[in-house]
Amino acid sequence: MAYLVLARKHRPKTFSEMVGQEHVVQALENALTSQRLHHAYLFTGTRGVGKTTVSRILAKSLNCQGPDGQGGITATPCGVCQACKDIDSGRFVDYTELDAASNRGVDEVQALLEQAVYKPVQGRFKVFMIDEVHMLTGHAFNAMLKTLEEPPEYLKFVLATTDPQKVPVTVLSRCLQFNLRPMAPETVLEHLTQVLQTEAVPAEPHALRLIARAARGSMRDALSLTDQAIAFGNGELLEAGVRQMLGSVDRGHVFHLIEALAQGDGKTVVETSEALRRDGFSAASMLEEMTAVLQGMAVLQAVPSRAETDNATDPDAAETARLAALMPADETQLLYSLCLHGRGELGLAPDEYAALTMVLLRLLAFKPADTASAEKKTLNEAPRAVVPAPTAGAVSAEAVDAVRQRSDAPSPAATPASSEPAPARTTAPAASTAPPGQRLPVLNAPALAASAPPRPAADAGPAAAKVMAMQVRVQPPPGAREAPRESMPGAVSAPIVPTEEGDFWHAIVTRMVAAEAVTALARELALQSQLVARDVDQWLLRVERESLNQTASREKLQAALAALGHEIRIAIEIGSVADSPARRNRQAAEERQRVAEEAIRSDPEVQSMMRDWDAKIVPGTLRPA
Repeated sequence: MAYLVLARKHRPKTFSEMVGQEHVVQALENALTSQRLHHAYLFTGTRGVGKTTVSRILAKSLNCQGPDGQGGITATPCGVCQACKDIDSGRFVDYTELDAASNRGVDEVQALLEQAVYKPVQGRFKVFMIDEVHMLTGHAFNAMLKTLEEPPEYLKFVLATTDPQKVPVTVLSRCLQFNLRPMAPETVLEHLTQVLQTEAVPAEPHALRLIARAARGSMRDALSLTDQAIAFGNGELLEAGVRQMLGSVDRGHVFHLIEALAQGDGKTVVETSEALRRDGFSAASMLEEMTAVLQGMAVLQAVPSRAETDNATDPDAAETARLAALMPADETQLLYSLCLHGRGELGLAPDEYAALTMVLLRLLAFKPADTASAEKKTLNEAPRAVVPAPTAGAVSAEAVDAVRQRSDAPSPAATPASSEPAPARTTAPAASTAPPGQRLPVLNAPALAASAPPRPAADAGPAAAKVMAMQVRVQPPPGAREAPRESMPGAVSAPIVPTEEGDFWHAIVTRMVAAEAVTALARELALQSQLVARDVDQWLLRVERESLNQTASREKLQAALAALGHEIRIAIEIGSVADSPARRNRQAAEERQRVAEEAIRSDPEVQSMMRDWDAKIVPGTLRPA
């Protein structure tokens, strides 16, 4: 006897044998039991999820005669009567299957509909099953609309498609639609285990797990891969053999790579990528396995109690839990997102291994820990923002050097005017007009620029020529006009009413920021929060954004406070924030900016340049010292 493939040999014969489609089975069983039968059914879903199988079981349920030949419509066909056996073998005269992919024209549909006028020959109902119905032409759909809407009482239509979006709405409205879902890997794994036990084929659990994941929700694909794996392994399924057959990356490589990424070990990352190239593994498979592991890590980080359940079913659960403890939750989310998007970039690169290496290096480049230096620079400036600025000062020497030279320059009568402007001086004089102990606001060299065209050299002395040279040649630095609104005049935050809790919290956060005791989301939580109340063992913080209220960030902030001697528990509420360290720092920076601008505008030498040479201060170029 010829070998029958597993997908056909183990095709379900009854609704009770169906797996993963309980929502469809329950609806059909109830309809058959109560005999509330529709005249047209539409089954949708991806390949290999049971559309044709459900159609055949439905046809048997409608035509089953029972073991004694006296049965009627039933939700549990006997499987032994002549009608059931003929439908299973494909010889039942009143059950017709039409493949619309190869019979898609109006002539084929009309030939099928011509049979509708005749009553069933052998069974109780005629059943017309049209597979891949979306492949029919428009004329073919139009030809069947009338019969589909008002068929004879003995005729049932069963339509199946993998793309219901292409089925006309006039057909959809005439059918009772059921969507067969892709099956979960756990469901596929359980069914494969039962099938191989029946076939007496030895199999390693992890080998079946690989096949279940590779099937991507299709039971038929899973059984076909199992057939291939049995042939590949010479009658047994071993993990190494199945992994080699599928081209899957060993999870050991994945764990090693994720650990290197967590530790910021670029050397190991590049070496692992080169090893994958030498071994011929698929770059897409590597990223796919990484996303699967990272997803498991994220679940364990959010629900730590899942570790006990996973240990009993997943052999990789222990290693996944170890990596979940090693990597912060926010970094896990970032790595998952980059791996997910990196899969779409593999086809754009000339070499998928080069693309894989770039994706992995990008993971290192965008690790939150790598922003520590930038955070340090930004946060260390925060304490400086509360230092009062001077009430008066002088501009930088470069900006006023030309004006100071006016008193030293010879008169036009003594020195003939030059026909070319002299180059602008870049050396700063030693003299300073700042009072002792005061810090001066710094004005960039291009801060003064003329709005009027330069005057002819014949009408001005050497000092004027120097000023004109500065006006013509010096340009504002890149990005000078794109200064943030905080540095622009008039962009002042709402005043903050100082409180004891606000002063205390600002001082605490400033200490943690300066010591880099908090980073990433924990740092943002500290800076953006308001201390509402504090008790002996609990402090209440208020934030405006729900995204800041993360368990991991709260725990890191509590640990940083404990290091400062505050052994407390943090509670967080969502609401309007009126006083936070970030707001105080921003307001202090705005005040320093305002004082610096007033000092520049009130400086006599700057006023002289603006009056005599129509000079203007370029917005965004003034920075407090």
